[in-house]
Amino acid sequence: MKRRRWWADQGLRGMLVVCGVAFLIHLIPLFLPRNMPEQELSIARATPLSEQRVRLLLPLREHPKATAAELREAAELLLDGAPAEAHELALAAERREPEAMETQLLLARVCEVERMERCVRTALERANQLAPTDARPDVFRAELRERGGDTVGASEAMKAAFGKAPGEPLIGLRYARLLSAAQRPSEAFAVLTTLRGKVPLARLLVEQALVLRAAGQGEEAVAVLRKATLEDPRLSLAHFELGLALFRLGDVDGAQEALRQADRLDLGSPRALAALCAMQLEARRIDDARLTRMDLERRFSGRMELIRQSCSVP
Repeated sequence: MKRRRWWADQGLRGMLVVCGVAFLIHLIPLFLPRNMPEQELSIARATPLSEQRVRLLLPLREHPKATAAELREAAELLLDGAPAEAHELALAAERREPEAMETQLLLARVCEVERMERCVRTALERANQLAPTDARPDVFRAELRERGGDTVGASEAMKAAFGKAPGEPLIGLRYARLLSAAQRPSEAFAVLTTLRGKVPLARLLVEQALVLRAAGQGEEAVAVLRKATLEDPRLSLAHFELGLALFRLGDVDGAQEALRQADRLDLGSPRALAALCAMQLEARRIDDARLTRMDLERRFSGRMELIRQSCSVP
């Protein structure tokens, strides 16, 4: 019995020694000098606090081995919580690689966060000079103007982007929506026509319906959306927009059915249920709205602010 206990004790000690050695091996990298920017970036990616990221990443602006791409990534990691430090890193990237258009786009984004309009304009102008055929500076300019409420200016900027990349579906779709918002439906339809064969037909029909709805042609929009749901019954967006269009025409029951179908086709998004609840409240269907809110709370408990805003049941 004593001999067996002795062997057991020896085995336990051996396991503890092995575990201790393994633990020490994993600790070694933390005590080794870090001399590569990639190491700092790796740690920063796993660090949620911007203050800690700043301590890790800001020294990279003077690091002789830091590439422009690494400095841009470091700036991206600091953009939300520390835009001033992100600006310094972006400028360091520009010094390392003055001809990189990606750095100018990053500078434009950083300056926009810092509300430095002149800096944004300068960066976008420089980006256009460095890559005159690249559509991205114009797309960013369109986004800025749209956020500022300048729909006409946004559509003009997107026109320039579309001229540089006429075969890019996402740019074409955004351009068409901006033209529609600027009360230019015929031009929006012309742009959508150029996207035939590049965008799935059902999605193209949805976009056409949105132009019709914005132009006050609600019944025509519903007809086109029904075609979209027949073309692709699995396209949640088509059912969602159909629900909104039917509600505007006063067909609450049809709108509810369409939004429920949109929800079934995209169970990971609360958008259809949120719209459904808002619609039910507006139509004074309080009991239905309570049931919808229960669905929202059960499936999207982490989105309570959205639920409160869209589904505030009395």
